[in-house]
Amino acid sequence: MSETLARLFRQTVSYDSPSAILTKADGKYGPISAQELERRVCRLQFALLDMGLERGSRCALLAENRWEWAAADFAMMTAGIVSVPIYPTLTAEQIEYLLGHAEARVVLLSSAEQLEKVAEAWPRLPFLERAIVFDRIDSGDERIHWLGDLIGGEPLSSGDRERFEASIGAVEPSDLASIIYTSGTTGVPKGVMLSHGNFATNVRDAPIEVDRQDVCLSFLPLCHVAERIADYIYFQQGATVAYAESLETVPLNMQEVRPTVAVGVPRFFEKVYARVMAAMEQASPLRRKLFAWAVSVGREAAAAKLAGKPLGGFLRCKHALAEKLVFQKLRGRLGGRMRLFVSGAAPLARHLAEFFYAVGLPICEAYGLTETSPVVSCNTLERLKIGTVGPIISNVEVKIAEDGEILVRGPNVMQGYYKMEEQTAAVMSGDWFHTGDIGDIDDEGYLSITDRKKDLLKTSGGKYIAPAPIENRLKISAFIAAAVVIAERRNFPGALIVPDFEKLRSWAQAEGIAFADDAALVAVPKARERIMEEVAKLCADLPSYEQIKKIAVLDREFTIGDGEITPTMKVRRRAVESRYKEQIESIYA
Repeated sequence: MSETLARLFRQTVSYDSPSAILTKADGKYGPISAQELERRVCRLQFALLDMGLERGSRCALLAENRWEWAAADFAMMTAGIVSVPIYPTLTAEQIEYLLGHAEARVVLLSSAEQLEKVAEAWPRLPFLERAIVFDRIDSGDERIHWLGDLIGGEPLSSGDRERFEASIGAVEPSDLASIIYTSGTTGVPKGVMLSHGNFATNVRDAPIEVDRQDVCLSFLPLCHVAERIADYIYFQQGATVAYAESLETVPLNMQEVRPTVAVGVPRFFEKVYARVMAAMEQASPLRRKLFAWAVSVGREAAAAKLAGKPLGGFLRCKHALAEKLVFQKLRGRLGGRMRLFVSGAAPLARHLAEFFYAVGLPICEAYGLTETSPVVSCNTLERLKIGTVGPIISNVEVKIAEDGEILVRGPNVMQGYYKMEEQTAAVMSGDWFHTGDIGDIDDEGYLSITDRKKDLLKTSGGKYIAPAPIENRLKISAFIAAAVVIAERRNFPGALIVPDFEKLRSWAQAEGIAFADDAALVAVPKARERIMEEVAKLCADLPSYEQIKKIAVLDREFTIGDGEITPTMKVRRRAVESRYKEQIESIYA
């Protein structure tokens, strides 16, 4: 077991893989060998140390997923430098706060665009000494360096290797590895302090099974701990890590690298499902009928497999035919080799898990938080129970408090919040971390998450409502992209609805409804009535006090830039409620 991330990198390069990384340049993917990755990491580590950084110094990392992110991270990890990852989607003001709070001395960043944000804040950042840019830029500022100049092209000498090896050996499991600022759905960002031991034990214990034959597509932001721990697992096991160009190009990149493993969030799976359903709507009646039959067969076979039962002869024949005629082609859209998806960051709707499993694309839902490095529980291909987030991982303990809150204890629990002793004390009871999530553990040891403790809504009639399950239910509709349930101190639950504008436009055109833009479309009474029909249908079997009585239809999607969703696509409920006060009041007028 690699007790530190420094030693994990040593194990990574020991595989001597010709394609430790796949990265896209000049329109096509090409490999970076383990040997070359080691050379680049070593050269960058030396450059950082020569700039005066030392064990415990903070160094920020502001970039999209790319090979330079991994090289920069490992350069810091092998030197005991503390990395401070920052989402590249943040504004200059937000970046200034994080750099200042962390007292970062160096920032590694991807592009001129990111450098411009830092430059705007630099005069107010007394600790920031230098910036290292991944893309080649021309700058007369001696504080700004191009990464290519620092890593050069010269091979490592025996002396270089001895120096590098000594720095790896000096890093201890208790050393602080990273300060990760939670994007958070409320309040000021908190810097979660994770040690080398926190990360390394989670790499060891998280049951994400990969090997040297796997090609793993990395597309969730590496600033988020879920993708970061996944990538560490990939590297430790000698798999190939391929970096997507962006979230928008994931479908294309899947066709190019044909991955076998990837970690996603529910929104990714919702979009894939929506594209499949939209394509079926445009297909011929025969194809639609064939697709529906195949999915029905897949669901029947899935139920048997999940129950540990063999497929009967007739079902086996039907499933083989469905595989040949439908499922293989469907999986081909994702490269044709996917064997494992892992989903985290938010609850995965049951209908999505069941659909993907039925077509041969199993999703193993997991649960964790930044504060737990992150994995607490995880389904596996061998132990998969849809509707849960899996069994608790090895060496981690979970208990359910009297009020239903999930408490976690183990070697993966954070060291605390950086410079926030009061906030740290508020979530720790001895060794137990209070997650703020509500859940339960069934008789077989599978954990289920029902809601966020702080998100439980209390109506004016005294009824408590968990909004997340209702919101996930509403998103089953092809007409609904996002929903936010409103009920706190109200006499009935309502909802803000973000329509799937592509679907709504298509419907309106078929109905002969004229509209100039999306704002005009959602103002059409017939369009709002159509969406309300979907809401009423999906809530019909809920208790009366949970049924959505009225809605407000928004004229645009939630965005990261406006602070309505986090970079991992979780809705910032309080921010949305504040921005859309007028629409909420219209529900209860």
